[in-house]
Order: sequence, then structure tokens, then C-alpha cells
Amino acid sequence: MTQAPLLRRITDYSSRADPYPLYEELRRTPVLHEEEGGPYVISSYYDIKGLLHDPRISSDAANATAADDEFSAPEATGLPPSFLRLDPPEHDRLRRIANSSFGPPHRPDRIDGLRGELGAIVSDLLDGLAGAERIDVVDQFAYPFPVTVICRLLGVPREEEPRFRAWVDPIVAGLDPGNRDDPGAPGPKAAQEARVQLGMYLAGLVEERTRDPRDDMLSDLVAGHGPDGAMSMMEVLSTAVLLLIAGHETTVNLITNGMLTLLRHPEYLERLRADPGLSVRIVEELLRYEPPVQLVPQRTCITDIELRGVTIPKGSRIWLVLAAGNRDPERFKDPDRFDPDREDIEHLGFGSGIHSCFGAPLARLEAQVALAELARRLDNPRLAEDPPPYRTNAVLRGPRHLNVDVDGVLP
Repeated sequence: MTQAPLLRRITDYSSRADPYPLYEELRRTPVLHEEEGGPYVISSYYDIKGLLHDPRISSDAANATAADDEFSAPEATGLPPSFLRLDPPEHDRLRRIANSSFGPPHRPDRIDGLRGELGAIVSDLLDGLAGAERIDVVDQFAYPFPVTVICRLLGVPREEEPRFRAWVDPIVAGLDPGNRDDPGAPGPKAAQEARVQLGMYLAGLVEERTRDPRDDMLSDLVAGHGPDGAMSMMEVLSTAVLLLIAGHETTVNLITNGMLTLLRHPEYLERLRADPGLSVRIVEELLRYEPPVQLVPQRTCITDIELRGVTIPKGSRIWLVLAAGNRDPERFKDPDRFDPDREDIEHLGFGSGIHSCFGAPLARLEAQVALAELARRLDNPRLAEDPPPYRTNAVLRGPRHLNVDVDGVLP
């Protein structure tokens, strides 16, 4: 029987639980182009990092001449493209404004200042699991956590958080292309209605913050800091939705992949329980070893590019397989070993270059706080099934459920 093309095997759901042997095979052909009109797939660490910094690679879907697929389609938000899908100079202007409200130099303590509040949210979620003998880490912990955080960061009133989450659920579900075949998942109509309702709600908040600024991110985006001024209403909404969607799904996967990895490596779970400060190194190694974003498919050549003797024509799609680069033996010693003690963890988990993850400081802190508290408070946690069921999405890879048996939840 003829074997399916490698890229199809990588994106096939049957490979989701362990794609890493396929990534090893992929690295044997550093520039893979299997089908006419298909993407050029890049898998080595140094090539990926170089292209992430290469101005000849565009993130703007308007530059793509090839047909889109389910992994590289434009954002379906009904809003203008976020700066994630734009090139300089417009990308740089919007990102500078967003950064001014997200961290240094204008808000140097905004993220670190959330540490206590993040701890309180995590404690409340774990307190609600008292008496449980089995916990779904996804549905009962990792999924609600980042939604609550983003509500607080944007300035959504706490009494409105349940409404906000009700809109978020179908939108996030719509990110997973496999859900279109799941009769139990919210359909496209539900997702579109949720986007409309969420957009109207956020627009109302933006108008409120224009009249009455507060100490939250929406107020900062409206007010504007520095020479770039303020964002327009639509730009504020697009940025808020970007932070909501991109930050939510990746953080869920980072926490869940992290707990799964620790349960598979109990020696590090025990060390984390004894030393919460180890969470910093554990999270960095997780971002290399089990990154929540496996590949970046939204790139297009704006001119011919020569790479490893292969000409990638102008207009071609490029897929950057970050997870393959993160386990490249040319870059990392013993790359398939989970080792938070390794001296060098300069991973691609948050990308690199001008599109490096905007929310990385928040995602890091959320995962550190979450994993440290899970290690401390779950009494004798054990995987109920291994491997767990995975989401169908090959880009944002993580378990759909992570059922863990426990002897209790400690105070």
C-alpha cells in the first residue's frame, strides 16, 4: 500500500497523541514540498528561526496566491485583521500601542502585578474540586483559568465574567477544524453569533472606557501612549479578540501538556511540589518539549527564496514546524528527553522575530502559578488514561480532556 504524504500523516488525527517520530522523519528533508500548490514545510531549528526574522516572509494573507486551507485561512472574527496577520509598518504601529498597555516601559508591573490575583484564581478553582476523586484538568481547571485572567486584564466586570465565558466557548471551539464534524460541538452559526455578541459587548466597554478610563488594558488602548497615539475602535476590538483567542487556547494547552508531562515524569512533579520555584525552568522546558503551538502555517514568500538548495517561489505558502525545530538534535542535546535542568532552553515555543508571542509574559506566569499549585495540592495524582484524547487541531495541539485520579485536593 502506498504511504500517504508525510505532511498529511502529520496533520492526520491519528498522529496527534505523538507526532514527534513524524517530525524526526520530516527533519530528514529540511525543505519539504510534496504536492503541487502545497506548502513548503520547514523543520530545522536554525532555518525556522532565520525565516521568522526574514522580511521576505509575509504574515499578511493578502500576499498569498495559493488557495488557503483549514490551517492557514484568515481569522474568522468579522473584524479587521489583527496585527498578528499584518506586516510592517502597520504591524509595528499596532503592536507598539498594544505593548505599551501590556508591559514595559509604560506598564512594567502589569503582568508581574497579577501574580497574587492569578494565585487567588487558581486557589478558587482548586477549592471547588475539594472531595473529587477524578478531575478533568482541562474542563475544570485549565480551560476556565485563562478566561478569568483575560477578563480581569481587559477590565470586564466580575459580575459579567459568566456572560463573557458563554461567548468565548463557541468561538474557541470554532478554532478547531475537527469540531465541524462533531455534532456535539458548537456550529459555525453559534460561533458567528457569539462573535457578534462579544464584539458588541466589547464595543460597549470601549465606549465606557473612552468616557471613564480605568486601570485596565482597554482603557490604555483607547487612551494611547507614546508617538503612535491611540487605536481606532475596530483596532481595539481586533486586538482584544486576538488576546482573548490566541492567549486562551495556547495557555490551556501549555498547562494541560505540562500536567500530562509531569505525571509522565513523576520525579519532576515531586521536585516541583517541594520547590515551587522550579516552575520557571519546567515551563521553559515544556515550551520546547511539548509546545502548545506546533506549527505556524500563515506565512507567504513575497519574493523567491533560496533555502538549502531549494528555490521557494514567490507567493508560496511556508509552514514553520516549531515543534520539529524544538527537537532538532543539531540544536539541542538529547532533544527527546524532558529535562528542566538543561543549561540551554532557547526554544521556539513562542516563535521569534517581530511576531514572537505578544502574550508570552502572561502565559509563562499563568503556567508557572498553575503547575506549581497543581503539584502542591493534588494528592497522589494519577493519569486515568494515557494517552488522553486530543483535540483535532494540528496547529494548537493539546489534550481535549485530561482525567486525573486523586486521593483528594489538599488545602
